[in-house]
Amino acid sequence: MLFKKYFLIIVFFLFTTHSILANEELKNKIYKNVRCIVCQGQSIYESNSDFALDLKKLISKKIDAGESEKQIYDFLISRYGEWIVFTPRFNFNSLILWLLPLIVFAIGGFLIFRLNTNKKK
Repeated sequence: MLFKKYFLIIVFFLFTTHSILANEELKNKIYKNVRCIVCQGQSIYESNSDFALDLKKLISKKIDAGESEKQIYDFLISRYGEWIVFTPRFNFNSLILWLLPLIVFAIGGFLIFRLNTNKKK
């Protein structure tokens, strides 16, 4: 009987500790991806500004309330705009930004190839 009691206490402690560590890892992951609008180029993880401290409290409350990472990012983006996160969502505007250099490179390569073949003739 005593063994079962200690076993249950140990199992409960391990599950609780794992849950707390998982929440802390999620918090730190989000903190590192959210930009501090007061500091230039810093995440709220690195910043000690009032804004960063308030956002950390808000994110902690949302995680403790059971909200997912996506729900937290959706809330932050709807409130502060896409700029608040270091890794923005993939959308049409970001697609253009990613593809434009490739398109310019391809067109430039084609033009260079075309000019070199014209000079040889």
